[in-house]
Amino acid sequence: MSETHFGLTGLAVMGQNLARNVAHKGFPIAVHNRTTEKTETFLAEHGSEGQFTGSTSVEEFVNALTPPRAIMIMVKAGKPVDDVIAEIKPFLAKGDLLIDGGNSLFTDTERRVKELEAEGLRFLGTGVSGGEEGALNGPSIMPGGSQEAYAIVEPIFTKISAQVNGEPCCTFIGAGGAGHYVKMVHNGIEYADMQLIAEAYDLLKNGLGLTNEELHEVFTQWNAGDLDSFLIEITAQIFARKDDDSDGYLVDKVLDKAAQKGTGKWTSQSSLDLGIPVTAITEAVFARCLSSFKDQRVAASKILPGPTGGKIEGDRQQFIDDVRDALYASKVVAYAQGFDQMIAAAKEHGWTLNLGAIATIWRGGCIIRARFLDRIKEAYDAQPDLANLLLAPYFTEAVGNGQTGWRRVISEAARLGIPVPAFSSSLAYYDGYRRANLPANLIQAQRDLFGAHTYERTDKPGNFHSQWVE
Repeated sequence: MSETHFGLTGLAVMGQNLARNVAHKGFPIAVHNRTTEKTETFLAEHGSEGQFTGSTSVEEFVNALTPPRAIMIMVKAGKPVDDVIAEIKPFLAKGDLLIDGGNSLFTDTERRVKELEAEGLRFLGTGVSGGEEGALNGPSIMPGGSQEAYAIVEPIFTKISAQVNGEPCCTFIGAGGAGHYVKMVHNGIEYADMQLIAEAYDLLKNGLGLTNEELHEVFTQWNAGDLDSFLIEITAQIFARKDDDSDGYLVDKVLDKAAQKGTGKWTSQSSLDLGIPVTAITEAVFARCLSSFKDQRVAASKILPGPTGGKIEGDRQQFIDDVRDALYASKVVAYAQGFDQMIAAAKEHGWTLNLGAIATIWRGGCIIRARFLDRIKEAYDAQPDLANLLLAPYFTEAVGNGQTGWRRVISEAARLGIPVPAFSSSLAYYDGYRRANLPANLIQAQRDLFGAHTYERTDKPGNFHSQWVE
């Protein structure tokens, strides 16, 4: 048996599937879990799939690896990661590498990189996207830390990642917490994408009256065009799934309370710190928060007045096409905002981010993989200093062509009382971004009047303060 340099601790489903993926690609791997029973069960079920070495203690686990060791930690973000590091560290040698493959907050990763490098150890904060299936069959991998640390695991990561047109969906992202930051923004875009699809569903079902069978057909058709993506594909599949426990479709039995694990919120919080408007992502986070108020919403539905029972009038197919255009345009805005945030974060933290490469590794394995990521890569390849994706010719034309339907959809939603916060905020951002003049001059005048905050003038440079009331 060849030497084993790579190990993984944390054998929940994601950890198990990543370990199996590593073994399937021909790399020997040591595995460990805090509870020995889980390790034994894993080896009993999957031990024949590759060269696995199990262990019953942290010391045995680390000693099963040949230096330089590379150990991937797959546990819940936060204190559990620090606890695992503290358990493993006494058995490591200088030059060994620890890898956090969970959804950790990037500031925690920055701290861990500094602390461990000061002790002669290496650390990578690595975003892994693709869920359970991606972990097993090829995820998108976003490692951040040092180039030297990444070089240790590059042969493994590039092999186990998803492959698109012969290219691995893995690349070194940048120093410190850059990998986890990019994964965080990825998840924020995912929040927006899912909310936009949910709003399209609401409009087509409750505004137009489409059945689940018809929704399945519509989303299947959309997935054959510019909206081709993993999320559109699985949405079509969801509408086709019958319920095993009763008549009807399973989606109609799912309670309308959306959960979240925090990465969308972190994206919004960071955007506020940076002063970057990521309105689609933030509205998606708020929509999930509002959905959790189920009991209040049920009570309010019997009290608060609003339009009820109305339906979309006119050409049925035209409205379906309008919703498609609104979804595509809003999706472009969500990605534009996410990439704008990464640009600002790179400046703030001194990272060098290759935005085209990031778009490339999101084309396969990850939850937000979509056809138009190729267009994003092309946009940044053509103009690396592009200020905003909306200014790239392809996206300028695509959003411009879709805005008539986009506006009709939002108008109809308002008329019928169907909430479309992500559609609406995306359009508001688009309209605000394309305006040479905004009413912020009045806001600045108000600030100067009540707080002497000063203002700039349009006709000469400098900061000014005026006595607004005689």
